[in-house]
Amino acid sequence: MSSTPIKILLVEDDELFRLGLRVRLQQEPGLEIIAEAEDGETAIELVNQHSLDVVILDIGLPGIGGIEACYQIKQKYPNLPVLVLTSHSQKSLITRLIEVGAQGYCLKGVASEKLVLALCSVAAGASWWDETATREIRSALGDHHHQLESENILKPAHKLTQREQEILSLLAAGKTNQEIALALYITPGTVRVHVHTILQKLEVSDRSQAVVVALQKRLIKNDLI
Repeated sequence: MSSTPIKILLVEDDELFRLGLRVRLQQEPGLEIIAEAEDGETAIELVNQHSLDVVILDIGLPGIGGIEACYQIKQKYPNLPVLVLTSHSQKSLITRLIEVGAQGYCLKGVASEKLVLALCSVAAGASWWDETATREIRSALGDHHHQLESENILKPAHKLTQREQEILSLLAAGKTNQEIALALYITPGTVRVHVHTILQKLEVSDRSQAVVVALQKRLIKNDLI
């Protein structure tokens, strides 16, 4: 971990839970809790006031609620990672979290080592979805995103849709999610969902591995790059 601590905003309305969380996280030398909030409105104000690396956000907040708070934070600060803390993992919630731009979520009560790992991952620009969420994302894509040309999403592994091949080719060309979104006239959130699905289908854990596997298996045509 770098010598500069990861600066965190902790948003949780349950005071005891928040206190416990703060104690756990402050024990980590690489983490620093800069500010805390009990509701979404305060969270948005604090994001405007502080230089932060990651927001830990409870979903069940009073006022505008966690989903809306996440949406507003990501609209204004698209590069600020949000890690959601929740006690739920329903398909509808996970789909919604992806839509509003969350980088992932941890279930409440997760082991502190895992929470720290999730925090460091999202702060470094990765996403953090557990296995349940990954399954839900795949089925959600099959259920809800026909307009994203994802009808083949549940077919055998390595069967990439045309859109996924396009995105993989752009990844191979070193494009960021933002650049891919602009090139294909889709939102960065949609790109993120597609990339996640590509990694699942290719059974790899990051974008560079996906490109290597895709080139080895000739899953992408060079003329798409």
